Amino acid sequence: MQQLTDYITQAAKATKEAYLQMASVTSAQKNQALLLMAEGLLANSEAVLSANQADLEQARQKGLNEALLDRLQLTPQTISAMAEGVRQIAALPDPIGEIEQMHTRPSGICLGKMRVPLGVIGMIYESRPNVTLDAAALCLKAGNACLLRGGSEAIQTNRAIAAIISEALLQAQLPVQAVTLIHQTDRAGVGILLQLSQYIDVIIPRGGKSLVARVSEEARIPVIKHLDGICHTYIDADADADMAVRIAVNAKTSRYGTCNTMETLLIHEACAEKILPLLQSQFVAKGVELRGCDRTRQILGEAIIAATEEDWHTEYLAPVLSIKVVTGIVDAINHINFYGSHHTDAIVTNNYQHSQLFLRAVDSASVMVNASTRFADGFEYGLGAEIGISTDKIHVRGPVGLHGLTNQKWIVLGHGEIR
Repeated sequence: MQQLTDYITQAAKATKEAYLQMASVTSAQKNQALLLMAEGLLANSEAVLSANQADLEQARQKGLNEALLDRLQLTPQTISAMAEGVRQIAALPDPIGEIEQMHTRPSGICLGKMRVPLGVIGMIYESRPNVTLDAAALCLKAGNACLLRGGSEAIQTNRAIAAIISEALLQAQLPVQAVTLIHQTDRAGVGILLQLSQYIDVIIPRGGKSLVARVSEEARIPVIKHLDGICHTYIDADADADMAVRIAVNAKTSRYGTCNTMETLLIHEACAEKILPLLQSQFVAKGVELRGCDRTRQILGEAIIAATEEDWHTEYLAPVLSIKVVTGIVDAINHINFYGSHHTDAIVTNNYQHSQLFLRAVDSASVMVNASTRFADGFEYGLGAEIGISTDKIHVRGPVGLHGLTNQKWIVLGHGEIR
């Protein structure tokens, strides 16, 4: 245990020292490192995919569920998308050093705010090896350093990607420890990491509910997190039927294992008899199990499984969907705010007043009108990539991109003024 503590503490200390060196790094150097990362990933894609296959084989032997396997697997297409995401980050304006709200006070001092990095960001994540690259790229562009602790199920893939990142940093003449991967996957290491407030400024967990809950309970460091992705789509009485079906099917079946996938469908009683059978045929064809309220079962038949109270609280991450017929938009909003996880919720409607009420009243990080919940994603939002999605209310909400990894400090410019 002492050996593990010493290893992680030294890794965190080295990352902190690298962060302090980042203050003198130029935008050009950061962008060069990012482009080298993208080129290195594509040039070494076969090695990364080989490592990923080894991780997948071990994960299957351990009996990991399909949602985790889906998050773990990389393909040539995902490798290309990862590289493109890094290129997009390189093309974004560098937020560090931006100055705003400059004004002169009666005393003569000039006052404003400068955008600065958060510091050392500790990433604790499971299954998703793409996080290794996304986190490194976003943290680097925002002037931070990052300490990465991935899960044992992806360790070989993470090591392959981390080696590419280290080489890019070296070539760009940046401190290599600015992105540090912890190679030990002992679960005790997480507890050690969460106590190192002298070296780590922010913790961001990405993984299952148990991991995020543990991090939230044990951390002595500020945490940016979300626990669940219980996302809703509400089909209003004034919705276009074809649009509603298209959006709902995409929101559920585009991918089952993502946090922005719809888990509960709400539908106005005035259009339920028309639209639910259309949805049922498509969902059944795609192998989605439907669980409905009493009114849903009256419309679609007793073959539909009866939804329980627990279903409204559940993030399935699987081809399972709960359905509830509601009396109107207020009923839908109340359901979402009570059962939802404040992640992403959508309304399908042609009623402008209803759309505006939904936007104002639904207390979620992303609220959508006539669009699939699957758009709640850093890449789709034009952030280049995301380091996670936050359902917190303090500091940042929704997909966490570059600006979410920065803060502001006051700056004062004087001419010899004294108080």
